[in-house]
Formats: sequence, C-alpha cells, structure tokens
Amino acid sequence: MRNIQIDKNKLLNVIDKSRIFILFAVVFVFMSLFAPRFFNPFNLTTILRTVSMNSTIAIGFTIVMICGHLDLSIGRIATMAGIVALSLQPQLGYGGSIPVAIAVGAAIGCINGLLVTKAKIHSFIVTIGTMTVLQGLIYTVTGGNSVSLSSPEAFAVSDFLSFPVIPFLPPRVMITVILVALFEVIMRYTRPGRNFYLVGGSRTTAWLAGINTDRVTIGAFMLSGTLAAAGGILFAMESSAATLNMGENSLMYVVSATIIGGTAMSGGKGGVLKSVTAVLTLEMLYTGIILFGFGNEVKIFISGLILALVVLYEAYASYKHERIVGQRPELLKELKQEKS
Repeated sequence: MRNIQIDKNKLLNVIDKSRIFILFAVVFVFMSLFAPRFFNPFNLTTILRTVSMNSTIAIGFTIVMICGHLDLSIGRIATMAGIVALSLQPQLGYGGSIPVAIAVGAAIGCINGLLVTKAKIHSFIVTIGTMTVLQGLIYTVTGGNSVSLSSPEAFAVSDFLSFPVIPFLPPRVMITVILVALFEVIMRYTRPGRNFYLVGGSRTTAWLAGINTDRVTIGAFMLSGTLAAAGGILFAMESSAATLNMGENSLMYVVSATIIGGTAMSGGKGGVLKSVTAVLTLEMLYTGIILFGFGNEVKIFISGLILALVVLYEAYASYKHERIVGQRPELLKELKQEKS
C-alpha cells in the first residue's frame, strides 16, 4: 500500500513538472482535430512567426523571475530597440544599428538591475518607472510617428527573415529556437545558470555560498533587456516598420505565459523552455478561438481563466508544501497507531 502511495506521488509530481507540455499537447491535438484550417503548413508557420518576438522576450523575463524579481519594462524596451535599429539603419546599416539597439536594451536592463540591488528599490516599482520613462522617450524621439523603411536592402532583409528556409521555420523563428536552446542549456547545466536559481530560491543561502547576489541580479536584468531588444529588433526588421505600440501587448502575454509555464513569482523555480512552450500554447489557443469564429472578448476570457486557475493551483501547492515541511512520516504513522 505504501509503495502504491509513493508511486502515485511520483506520478503526480511528474505530471506537475510537465503540465505545460501536457497542456501544449492537448491544445495542439484539439485544435488540429476541430478548429477549421488550423492544421496546415501556412497557419502553423504563421503561428511560429507570431510567437517569435514574445518567445525571445520571455527568455529574459523568465530568468529575472527565477531570480525573484519582475521586469515590467520588457515591452517598451522591445519597442525602443526596434525604433533605434530602424532609425539608424540608413546611416549605419543593419551591421551598425543592430549592435547599438542591443546595447540600448542591455543598458536599460543594467540601470534596472542597479536600482534594484544598490538603491534597494523593489523591481516592480523600478521597472514600472522605466516603462513610463521609455514610453515618454519613444514619443519624444519619434514625434509620435512610426518608423518605417522602404529601401531595397530593408525589403531584402524582411523577405529573408520571413521566408521559410525549411518547412515551418523562417530564419526569424530559427534564431528564436537557437536562443531558447542556448539559454535552456545555460540555465540547466552551467554554474551561472544555477546561480540564478540559487539567488531566487534563497538570497541569504546564495550569499553564504560565495555568490555575488547583486552581480547575478544585475546580470539577469541585463539579459532581460538584451533579449527584449533582440525580440523587438527582429520583429521590426521583418516588417520593415516599428510602431509606437509594437511591444504593448507583450508584457501581459509574457507574464501570463511565464506563470502558466510554472515559473514561481517568489523565485527559484521555472524554466526557459517551459515559458516559451506556454507562449506557443497560448498563441495556438488564441488562433483556434479566432478560427472557431469567436471574438476577442472570448480570447481574453479564456486566457484570464487559464491564468487564474494556474495561480490558484500554485497557491494551493505552496500551502500544501508548507503544511508538510518538517514532518516525519514515520513519526506521524506511529502517532496515528497510538491514537487507534
């Protein structure tokens, strides 16, 4: 009986850790079977292209959240980087404008990290402030107008990024896949990756282990800024345009996907691949809702419902874990036997 209980607990633990992959498989199979025109190469390629920017942004956001912080400026950083890359392209070419735009994202991330670690301001406050400042700066720099390119070079780059080299995978999507694989390996198998988990799990324990917690936290914010910038740049290059609200929806989209993917808001738990899988799952769900003929209000309701259920489940799991911390099953068994 005890072995059965142990096996049951192990099975439930595996299901819990793999829940986003199970949800992904369920949504994909359901939409493929029932949603009109869902399962075809054009639609699947479109979905992958659509999630590319938010998937890239989600990598950095997940790392910050694993560290126990939030970066609410990711959408504005993506917009700012896209505008910088396209604005400087006529003078510097993409070879010069892209590094400048990436450096802008990294610098903003560094400022966020310094304010959190050195000024001891909560990341929620810092990044909301950064988001607001960037919004004003974007409108000041652009004069309230979108930035677009119409040169042959810009159109050639746009066509290259959007045309599938192999089925389902245009170069823009391939870049995202490479970034996801790279950071999944870094987070799982390298010391810097494990340090992010240690700092998020217990800052004091990480400090006692000799980890420079401030440096790790600043690094997480710099990665978030850099990857948000990369996502915005790729999106702007593919469309040859950067609108003022380009990254407006990315924040809630990425936050929802990261939480649904299993990253704990308290830090120390989560994974890059899980967050990106959640981004893809949400996009498949949204696409299916549209193909079924439902409106945007249904999409918002469904996504909110899923997020609410996941948050409630996380709260229950945390409560259940707190109840059993420090318990010794063999002593509890003896106590029950004595009472009977």
